[in-house]
Amino acid sequence: MLTTAQKQLLFRLQWSAFIVVGLAYVLSFFHRFAPAAIADDLQQAFATSGAELGALAATYFYIYTLMQIPTGILADTLGPRRIVAIGGLIAGIGSILFGLADTLTMASIGRLLVGLGVSVTFISLLKLNASWFHDRQFATMTGATILLGNAGSLLAAAPLAWALGFVSWRTVFVAVGVFSIVLGVFSWWLVRNKPGDVGLPSMRELDGKVSHAAHDGHWYDGLLVVLKNRATWPGLFVNMGLAGSLFTFAGLWAVPFLRDCYGMDRAMATEHTTLLLAGFAIGAFFIGTLSDRLGRRKPVMIAGALVYCLCWLPMLANAPMSSLVSYSLFFLMGLSAPSFTLSWSCAKEVNPPALSGMATSVVNVGAFLGTAILQPLVGWAIDVSHSGNINALVAADYQWGIAILLTFSLLGLIAILFIRETYCRYAAEHELI
Repeated sequence: MLTTAQKQLLFRLQWSAFIVVGLAYVLSFFHRFAPAAIADDLQQAFATSGAELGALAATYFYIYTLMQIPTGILADTLGPRRIVAIGGLIAGIGSILFGLADTLTMASIGRLLVGLGVSVTFISLLKLNASWFHDRQFATMTGATILLGNAGSLLAAAPLAWALGFVSWRTVFVAVGVFSIVLGVFSWWLVRNKPGDVGLPSMRELDGKVSHAAHDGHWYDGLLVVLKNRATWPGLFVNMGLAGSLFTFAGLWAVPFLRDCYGMDRAMATEHTTLLLAGFAIGAFFIGTLSDRLGRRKPVMIAGALVYCLCWLPMLANAPMSSLVSYSLFFLMGLSAPSFTLSWSCAKEVNPPALSGMATSVVNVGAFLGTAILQPLVGWAIDVSHSGNINALVAADYQWGIAILLTFSLLGLIAILFIRETYCRYAAEHELI
């Protein structure tokens, strides 16, 4: 049993880790989705085409994708505390550079540094959740993580559009950069990797269970265990299809699409993306909680992904929609999309517990690889459809782009069928490979 002082220390360190690293995760979501609200400003500042704008926005996702597996390795070896502190400093410098950039190249370098810095936050937070909370709470805490992170995506929608009426987008990104550096310092000061670092028993020991065994061997042996496990890989394609299409649309093309196809101004269009992202935040929390309570993963994932795919059809057909219908559609789309978040729990549960950072990082590659591919690809499709037309963009110019996003969404739905049902428990040791 813990003493009163130990209970207080455990509580303080649990929530210090979650809140500080969670705020860093908020900034990663803000950077992920902010280009949608400032798309017009970026095109005017740097005189970009649709494909160039997509490439600038996707620079974040290129480095984020490349860093996912290294982040898992670093989280399992160096620990989250160090890498989140360093990441905060790098992301802060990148955001300030992006805000001060006077050329497209400089802006791209700044966004690259932002992606590099924030790429460590999510896997680190999952690793901290696995260390500081009970196994039975993991999917729920993952949902809470997404709920918290989505505060950043919400700030990048209507609130950012409102702020741009008073200050420039450059001022916003410089301020965000300074805050990122502050969080990096706080991460080093307040976060601890696991209870054992301060002499506390592990969460499993508090449940009367044996602690998960540490990985015995070099980090690359552990990575090979994860990569050779066939049950790891379906989650990557789930993320590529579902998360990739969502991040591409909400993070860049939703506002221009609503402006050119439905005649909305920036304020109304960003209200739609705000509802989309609010739905995503709420859905992520309740999908994780529902899955934990049902003791099942796949049925919840399939139901959510199916609804999400159906939400693309009215936009593909450019169906007339009243404000009530369009707002409801975007909220429902966001509510159903986070079915892919359960793939992180599945990846953790079909691999050895000591390798949870590497396992979740491998499947998380799919989300950012999908976005890195789709943002410029959709921009290219719009440019090709509009080629030779001197008039403003119209609904027909977006049709192929929406079709591409729907196709990726369907691929994500199909990939869920190959996910191994874990029943919210770790697989037996002999089932792992």
